[in-house]
Amino acid sequence: MTPRTRSAVLWGLVGTLSFLVLVQGYRLLVGTLNIGFGATAAVAVLVGLVVTATAYATEHRLSAKGRT
Repeated sequence: MTPRTRSAVLWGLVGTLSFLVLVQGYRLLVGTLNIGFGATAAVAVLVGLVVTATAYATEHRLSAKGRT
C-alpha cells in the first residue's frame, strides 16, 4: 500500500469514527434519532468513503504546493 493510499484510508477511518461519535453524542445529550442502527452504520460507511476519496484526490495537490 502506498503512503498516499494509506493516508487516505486513515482519513476515511477518522471521518467514519467522527460521525459515529457525533451520533452517539447527540443520542446521549438530546435524545433518540429516528433512524436505526443499520441506517446509522450505512451513513457512517458512506461518510468514510467520501472522506477517503476526497483525501486521495486532494493529497497530491497539497503536496505539490508544499502544504503537507
